Amino acid sequence: MRTFFLHRFVLMLGNIITGLAVLAPAGMLADLSKGLNVGIHDAGLLVTYGAVVLCIASPVMAWLTTRIDRRTLLVATLAVMAIGQALSAVAPNYATILVLRVAMLTIAAIFTPQAAAAIGLIVPEKERASAISFVFLGWSLAVAGGLPLITFIASHLGWRTAFGILGGAAVAVALLSFFVLPRGLQGKPLSLLSFAEIGRSRRIVLILLLTLVQTSGQFTVFIYFAPLLAVLAGADATTIGLFFALYGATGLLGNIIASAVVTRLGIERTLAACLATIVIGMGLWAVGAGSVAIMGIGVGVWGLGFAAINSMQQARLAAAAPDLTSASIAMNTSILYVGQAFGSAAGGALFATGHVQLVGYAGLGFVALAAVLLAVTWQRPARKALHKKEA
Repeated sequence: MRTFFLHRFVLMLGNIITGLAVLAPAGMLADLSKGLNVGIHDAGLLVTYGAVVLCIASPVMAWLTTRIDRRTLLVATLAVMAIGQALSAVAPNYATILVLRVAMLTIAAIFTPQAAAAIGLIVPEKERASAISFVFLGWSLAVAGGLPLITFIASHLGWRTAFGILGGAAVAVALLSFFVLPRGLQGKPLSLLSFAEIGRSRRIVLILLLTLVQTSGQFTVFIYFAPLLAVLAGADATTIGLFFALYGATGLLGNIIASAVVTRLGIERTLAACLATIVIGMGLWAVGAGSVAIMGIGVGVWGLGFAAINSMQQARLAAAAPDLTSASIAMNTSILYVGQAFGSAAGGALFATGHVQLVGYAGLGFVALAAVLLAVTWQRPARKALHKKEA
């Protein structure tokens, strides 16, 4: 049992590194904008373009690396992220950082789906949903502790120092993964037919669509937390850091709760609770724009669901087609990044054109649509169960 926990823990740390590799620019948009002599919108594109690369690379890399031992693959992925962050720390200009991020994130796309697949190979089947949820805690912790720390370091020591520290952290986790993860982790080989089989499954496609819509809604607002808080509520760097910390801390709490109750409540009920907190929280943010207190309450409620919903989506996919877990979670990760790219682009466009007040409502519209989609995807297994019982 202790060994299983160490495996989960090290993979969770890897997701922290991956989450920060993807999201770090969001924590230092103002410093990057000033240091690189570009606008806030251009600095935000470091996340947007990275997400576009990730959405393409995730399923492609899952296929290309299918026969590589998972430990070797995950350690090598972390090493590439370490190199990318270190080189970003000494990059001379915006264009260089953009190219470095594209190259780094092409490989970083491997980690999250393969970490989920790896823990699925390690733990007993009855613990799979809880284990995947725990591993995904890394993304919550990246936001809870990582982004506030990045904001603090960038504002006090500079964005180059922030990238350097991220590179060092990636080296440490890569070494830990090498010594802790077992050798010989090899799942079912993927082929292009695996992805074709996913495309033929209406249920899996609808689950993936829900990921796209809810992620688009959240990232319409999330990527621009810092400038939105500054413009709408006059928040300073300390307040912005506290918002990131609150969002991540409640995200961590929500994921812990979801991991604890999912076995008893079931994946879909847990997912519904997560989505409800997102809708309520984003509604409070949108309506309360301009009030630090109301926006803070909204972020706290919203955070309870933001990471847990992705854990539940991955658990749904693993339950829907266990033999296709690597492929379906790679696709889910890809769709998640599509949502990040679409949402950050939408939020950036509204911000750049001066429609700052509309950003929150645009995000709320997406997550409300996700709630409708959840109702649709929920009905199918319930009917199947009823038909089997009647038969």
